[in-house]
Amino acid sequence: MSAPGTGRPMSQVPEALTSRHQLTARIHAGPPVLILDLDGVIERSELELVDGVREQIVRVVQFCPVAVISAHDAEDLRNRVGVGGVWYAGGDGAQIVGPDGDAAAGDAADRGAGVRRLLEVVGGRGTLPIYLGDGPAAESAFEALPSEAISVVVRWAEDDDRPTAAQFVVAGADDARELLERLADLLGAARDIDAPPDSPWTVTYDGYDPAAEQLRESLCTIGNGVFATRAASPDSRAGDTHYPGTYAAGVFNRLEDQVAGHTIDNESMVNLPNWLSLTFRIDDGAWFDIDSADLLDYRQTLDVRRAILHRNFRFRDDEGRVTEVSERRFVAMHLPHACALETTITPHGWSGRVEFRSLLDGAVTNSLVPRYRALASTHLESVAAREVADDSAVLSVQTNQSRVGVAMAARNTLWRSEESVEGEYRLVHENDGGDRIGHDISVDVVDGQPVTLEKMVTVFTSRDPAISEPADEAVRWLGRLGRFDDLLDGHVLRWGTLWDWFDIEFEGRGDALRIARFHLLHVLQTLSPNTTDLDVGVPARGLNGEAYRGHIFWDELLVFPVLNLRLPALTRSLLRYRYLRMREAKAAAAEAGHQGAMFPWQSGSDGREESQQLHLNPDSGRWNPDPSRRQIHIGIAVAYNVWQYYQVTGDLEFLVDSGAEMLVEIARYYASLATLDEASGRYAIRGVIGPDEFHGGYPDKPYDGVDNNAYTNVMAVWVMRRALEALTLLPLQVHSDLTQQLGLHVQETSRWEDITTRMTVCFHDGVISQFEGYEKLAELDWDGYRAKYGNISRLDRVLEAEDDDVNAYRVSKQADALMLFYVLSNDEVRDLFERLGYQLSDDDIRRTVNYYMARTSHGSTLSRLVHSWILARSNRAEAMEFFDDVLRSDINDIQGGTTPEGIHLGAMAGSVDLLQRCFTGLETRGNRLILRPHWPDSLGALDFAMFYRGHRLRLRVSGKEVQVTAAAGAQPPIEIECRGHVEKLSPGGIVRLG
Repeated sequence: MSAPGTGRPMSQVPEALTSRHQLTARIHAGPPVLILDLDGVIERSELELVDGVREQIVRVVQFCPVAVISAHDAEDLRNRVGVGGVWYAGGDGAQIVGPDGDAAAGDAADRGAGVRRLLEVVGGRGTLPIYLGDGPAAESAFEALPSEAISVVVRWAEDDDRPTAAQFVVAGADDARELLERLADLLGAARDIDAPPDSPWTVTYDGYDPAAEQLRESLCTIGNGVFATRAASPDSRAGDTHYPGTYAAGVFNRLEDQVAGHTIDNESMVNLPNWLSLTFRIDDGAWFDIDSADLLDYRQTLDVRRAILHRNFRFRDDEGRVTEVSERRFVAMHLPHACALETTITPHGWSGRVEFRSLLDGAVTNSLVPRYRALASTHLESVAAREVADDSAVLSVQTNQSRVGVAMAARNTLWRSEESVEGEYRLVHENDGGDRIGHDISVDVVDGQPVTLEKMVTVFTSRDPAISEPADEAVRWLGRLGRFDDLLDGHVLRWGTLWDWFDIEFEGRGDALRIARFHLLHVLQTLSPNTTDLDVGVPARGLNGEAYRGHIFWDELLVFPVLNLRLPALTRSLLRYRYLRMREAKAAAAEAGHQGAMFPWQSGSDGREESQQLHLNPDSGRWNPDPSRRQIHIGIAVAYNVWQYYQVTGDLEFLVDSGAEMLVEIARYYASLATLDEASGRYAIRGVIGPDEFHGGYPDKPYDGVDNNAYTNVMAVWVMRRALEALTLLPLQVHSDLTQQLGLHVQETSRWEDITTRMTVCFHDGVISQFEGYEKLAELDWDGYRAKYGNISRLDRVLEAEDDDVNAYRVSKQADALMLFYVLSNDEVRDLFERLGYQLSDDDIRRTVNYYMARTSHGSTLSRLVHSWILARSNRAEAMEFFDDVLRSDINDIQGGTTPEGIHLGAMAGSVDLLQRCFTGLETRGNRLILRPHWPDSLGALDFAMFYRGHRLRLRVSGKEVQVTAAAGAQPPIEIECRGHVEKLSPGGIVRLG
């Protein structure tokens, strides 16, 4: 208990909504009992419940006892709240009326005595009291609560920072309502309560559709940042309809092929053994096959909040028997090497014998992507397969070039509810193109009585830290796993904490909130706190499939802003992936005759360039040279990510350890590319490919790159400026040591300064030229091509199939010059142009945007994202149309067949970044958090938590107004700027700007 007089000023009490991770951890201490002070959730002027409070009480009462206490008469209290199933304590607890209307003896000494009596009547021992109190009268209740209780006080303007014994604080009735909503969300995430199909926390598919199965497999992948598994039917094998796939972060293998007279090699993220493999049969009949079954109904639901995949269906077999199958699966977030599959079979109208076949299937290849199927695809070779117990087996394989060991161990047990069932187990070991090992398990079933098979699995690779040997670890940890629900408890709790950090709230615009959360789920399943200990990058297509061979591109440019503001330690770990490969980048630059670090456009295990030498055009069937390694702007993305991480965190240790060195070496590379043109007196960068990707060169030299790409040149200047700034931030001795270590002399940095005032930017027709000579290219007959082909997003393929060349036309696959206005604010772009001696007016920017908008085919998910961002302040209606497209890009597979091969992680993260940074005008620069909200009315109000300079903040944005609340702590104040007005925000404080 808290002793009287030991309270803290309210400004020093942690804010409940920015401390949700603490509440999440504590709320599982026991069955909760919620007690509300009526005065804390009413509009004081009208003495009516705040809008939405009644609905949240209705939600909470489904999960735990709820009591409302007040000085009002109990009957009056009951009428005001009007929710059934609630306890009402009038007269501060003198009168207690239960949900059934029966009265119980109260205690009227004070609010504390009333709350104490309520807990005796409602909860009893072993419960977790949660008390939301209001006003000085609540202090006696805070002091009366047991030590394990959660106490929250409602703070009003007139409270004048009075002391309180409460552990947490909320600012007014609106925040109290939101706290109730969060509590309902958290309690609703309990393992035995499924979210309804219309919940913004679920993605549901009704009916089985073989044609859409691979799309659903990709979209409903489950993972934990260490490995992920596609949502394939457990009875299926790889083919045109299904593709079981499991991928571990950073596990690559290289194979060679002969193509068009050339020897090429490709490094691929490896499809690991299929741990899901499970089917069954009835009375020695045919093994169940989802594609040949007579399905009576079928539903598949991805529980986004808990990262659990459910499948439920009924089928009728050839004997007329009806069987119901319910399935749950997850990849444990709290134990990064564990996963589980639960399959429950219920006979309807029959009894008999069911035989399960549960295997670990090592006979897998990389064959998901049709255009790769003609190339080598067998990456695994068998090492060992053995039974380790009557119900358990282990499978060991290794990659055949990189020699990465992989082991999986599985245990299968039978249950009827909480009762263990004895089954008949028989070892199965097949070797047909690879080891398959497991068990056939037979059990008698009775009409209407469900029987459940729990398949518990561990997965280890030789790349995992702190292990001895993969198979040994897999077997040891399998023995430590309890039952399915035991593992699920920890998994759900960990996801609850993650959602406290990552969830985003807004209203309206159809399924927008559901899809935004769905996108966050996939970001976290690919990159989670578990990833922090791994040496891995950001795979462009997640861990969901084999497109792009699992390579790392520049998509981290879109992903890191989401991580920086929530889990910056993870960003730092992922930046280290680049730092550890800088040696390879410097060698690549030297081999190309340059200085500094030349990062590869596509990266895999060791940081060498993994871009294809040849590229297959599926429209023409021809293999053509692939010059995409000329996309040297990848280094800009790495430098940008380094700087943005520092701006958010102020992590000087990072700059000292690696960040400044990376910036210097990347700046050095771009400076070495820049050559002085004597005629113009300006520097030029030649022979590159910009973000557009369509233009690999000029019509007469289609693979040699273009000159003076605007994005590359301007951002190279930005990189040099940031490198110079980073050096000034280092302590003097560190600065001296680093410059000596790198051989960085004043003559070199003086040349950087010169380049940043004389870099070439080309213009034509009053717009920024995408590259030098762009205006000499032909215009495309857009209407004619659309009429002929319909979807012309991949004009490069369309034109090549016609024996034409996209290099000859003024067309873009995606934003190129316009990328400047995505990565930088208009003010930052103008400042750079002014430094270079160019004037760039608002009219110039508008003309440039409109010019390229009319010439872009949107051949990537990135394109719509960037255009939504750019249009957000000038053309809100069109920006929202692009935003809707970004949301639909994967879940509706709007590119026509790419998502089954893997999600587009950058677009998913970028859709959230549109909400958190673009529509709010949020920037982190100049040691200040800058906000300039233009939040769309159609999305209601935005609410999300973020991290900045050691502070946990909560932002609420509506229209052009913003409220920022800081969690309690001892950090120095930060500065918040909104439209030129600057406020200091201290821990525990609130600022409102607009």
